[in-house]
Amino acid sequence: MEQQSTKTKGESEEKVMSFWDHLEELRGHIFRSLIAIVILAVLAFMNRHVIFDMIILAPSSSKFITYTWLCELGRLVHSSSLCITDMHLKIINIKMSGQFLTHMYISAVAGFILAFPYVLWEVWRFVQPALHQNEKKYSRGGLLISTLLFLVGILFSYFFIVPVTVNFLGTYSVSGDVVNQISLNSYINTVVSVTFAVGIVFELPILVYFLTRIGVVTPDFMKKNRKYMVVVLLTVSAIITPPDMFSQMMVFIPLWGLYEVSILVSKRVYKKQQEETGL
Repeated sequence: MEQQSTKTKGESEEKVMSFWDHLEELRGHIFRSLIAIVILAVLAFMNRHVIFDMIILAPSSSKFITYTWLCELGRLVHSSSLCITDMHLKIINIKMSGQFLTHMYISAVAGFILAFPYVLWEVWRFVQPALHQNEKKYSRGGLLISTLLFLVGILFSYFFIVPVTVNFLGTYSVSGDVVNQISLNSYINTVVSVTFAVGIVFELPILVYFLTRIGVVTPDFMKKNRKYMVVVLLTVSAIITPPDMFSQMMVFIPLWGLYEVSILVSKRVYKKQQEETGL
């Protein structure tokens, strides 16, 4: 009896040690991820001209490349309304520490975006020991696809959604007597929130993959609820874009495409699970 008690106590200590070992390992992954973000944030901070003049503030000028593309499209379809040639927002700072704090904030955001692939890799390294051999193989592909989807979402938002949003909201006027002077904080929050929102939404196929793996959704369920998803995606598009039909459709179309891709992903995962269980 005493021997059994000693054995149980030893197993309990081993589990406790294993738990603390996992926490220690997690701490290491988080620490390395933060170090990568900080290093890249410092590099972004040191390149203020590139980050602000060439990236963040670029959509506020009619010389931005997207406006050139829209102007070319307008010539092709014979629509002068697509050509934006006289937009230059007047962005002002109204706080003493506003520009410095904005510089710090944007540097941190840039550091996270640049370090995102490495952060995902650290997450994968942490969960890798708990995966089976075949799951490890598929998770590597998922890591790459997840990174690409996020970056594609960021780029799509920056070059298409952000310019349309900035142009619409920045030049909208209720009266000729009211002059738009956009605060730096308002402009930055709009650009960052819209960009990140679309980047995260582009992770939909990865989310569907895991939901299918754990049995929460099936391809038949997704096909059956297509009509409801149209309403959901239109609502999401309306939330993250200005209140005009053109901007909403620019977001809705790729989101709908992502949903269709997600159905294919779910179908493939579900079929593989059925084969493994022999059903």
